[in-house]
Amino acid sequence: MTFHFIFADKEEQRTKKTKNSPSCLGYPVSIFFIVVNEFCERFSYYGMKAVLVLYFKYFIGWDNDLSTTIYHTFVALCYLTPILGAIIADSWLGKFKTIVYLSIVYTIGQVIMAISAIHDITDTNRDGTPDNMTFHTAMSMLGLMLIALGTGGIKPCVAAFGGDQFEEHQEKQRSTFFSIFYLSINAGSLLSTLITPILRAQECGIYSKQSCFPLAFGVPAALMVVALIVFIAGHSMYIMESPKGNILLRVMKCIGFAIKNRFNHRSKQHPKREHWMDWAEEKYDKLLIAQVKMVLKVLFLYIPLPMFWALFDQQGSRWTLQATTMDGNFGAFIIQPDQMQIVNPILIVIMVPIMDSAVYPLIKKCHINFTPLRRMTVGMLLAALAFVAAALLQIQIDVTNICCRFVNGFRSHLNFTIKSDNLGPIAPLQGSGYLSVPHGKANFTIVNEEGQTCHYILQLGFGSSYTVLIPSTFSFGESCTENIKAIQDIEPNGIHMAWQVIQYFLMTCGEVVFSVTGLDFSYAQAPSNMKSVLQAGWLLTVAVGNIIVLIVAEAGSLPDQWAEYVLFASLLVAVSIIFAVMAYFYTYMDPMEIEAKFMELDPEEKKRKELGMTTKDNLAYVNNETSNNTDDKQMKI
Repeated sequence: MTFHFIFADKEEQRTKKTKNSPSCLGYPVSIFFIVVNEFCERFSYYGMKAVLVLYFKYFIGWDNDLSTTIYHTFVALCYLTPILGAIIADSWLGKFKTIVYLSIVYTIGQVIMAISAIHDITDTNRDGTPDNMTFHTAMSMLGLMLIALGTGGIKPCVAAFGGDQFEEHQEKQRSTFFSIFYLSINAGSLLSTLITPILRAQECGIYSKQSCFPLAFGVPAALMVVALIVFIAGHSMYIMESPKGNILLRVMKCIGFAIKNRFNHRSKQHPKREHWMDWAEEKYDKLLIAQVKMVLKVLFLYIPLPMFWALFDQQGSRWTLQATTMDGNFGAFIIQPDQMQIVNPILIVIMVPIMDSAVYPLIKKCHINFTPLRRMTVGMLLAALAFVAAALLQIQIDVTNICCRFVNGFRSHLNFTIKSDNLGPIAPLQGSGYLSVPHGKANFTIVNEEGQTCHYILQLGFGSSYTVLIPSTFSFGESCTENIKAIQDIEPNGIHMAWQVIQYFLMTCGEVVFSVTGLDFSYAQAPSNMKSVLQAGWLLTVAVGNIIVLIVAEAGSLPDQWAEYVLFASLLVAVSIIFAVMAYFYTYMDPMEIEAKFMELDPEEKKRKELGMTTKDNLAYVNNETSNNTDDKQMKI
């Protein structure tokens, strides 16, 4: 589970459409609708995402590399669209309309995904395999694009809209709201990551029973419908702000003008200026330019960060695919491969308080200057170590691959297929080579030269090897499998899924140290009205990280998966060294002090502004302060 906080800035005095909003125990009743909406939306997103890569692999029939590529393309889009959502909300529609309209788009996308997973729609011959896979692929891609637009577009709006429901004197209640909001996100993601893989593991269908992806996607779609209805139901009680411009656009225009002006005055006859952003002074005030300089200084540190996310987000792709080759038998119950992702949010709940209350205080007592940037470096190294653990585990898995071969004792040539893999034609009294297949039920199709078919199901154990003998007495028909004999060459010797806990533990420790600290650092180093600009930059690093994964996966130049894990770990170690050098030369700023040089503040206003720069705790749960210039809101997405 990724930590992301949305910082909503306030440049001017708030202009609200005030209403006599009903309250309960000092809290606006309207926040109930917002919290329930967020729980349902996060359930919908994480539930769909948990089974997505397996849908690509087992339903669409893509290989691991293409499944990984499309998965990370989708995630990248989910982290690019929040910038668009923020601009639409702040400059055009306002938060409420943006959430409603994009939630409708989001809901349609989830429904389309559920429809795309119904194999019976195009299974005209009723053999359990869709006859028009192009239709299912096109539908799923359309659904994912709509979901990416919807979930990303509302990401920067919902928490900020919740904060808008409180009056200026309700700082304590607003802080409590964000804590409840945070819990609703965790609850939604935890439950969905647990439940949707169970739904997927069920068998459903009209003509033939298959893994129930329609149900696994349908339940998140239903939750998104509930989320939309609940949010709209609270319409009459909401306090709404009018759109008043987006600070990100102002920053981009200021930077663009500085670059253009510097280019127009590039000749030596024009005197040099202290900083290239000073070329914007002809159009923009010095306070804005100083604030942009501070933002650019932090954004420069963001350059190496995408490599961390390139490793982190593979929990839902490569690590889930790795789990499909492992034994999930836990005695009385069986863990599904996509359920292993739940280890991360569970460990988050455990590790965050341990780090805050035990690890960091202990380090401080040892008189170690564990600065935020040093913490982030350690977090990156821990993520690299997690991939080393994944590589070592993959080496053991590769030793225990499941293999199967066929021997044709029949009188004519036979073809043997499973999914898209084909063995044959195999001549009479000849055998095939070994084929690596996933564990569980393997559905083989046997076809003769006349086109007659026979479906043979074989239960495969982990690390086992089988020889399937087609006898001379074999005949096609309803009882074609009666005489087929499967001989076990090697007994199952599976690697248990529990071994993945090691890499999940290392990655979660890295996430806590890297992500939470990075957001806290970014908040403390950001100008008072530009928290959202740095948030946009942070989300962009996540998107770029996922783009790195899809590039590596699509290249597919490495023959072994363990080698790819080692490659990612090595790249992150190299990037960590670069980041450590950048951090060494970084000078920490006091944004309030810098801003004070450009504007007159009376003692009381300065005191209030100081409060606005104070973080509540190490999770960066920042109270929404009473300053006229800052109305800082944050959340975990």
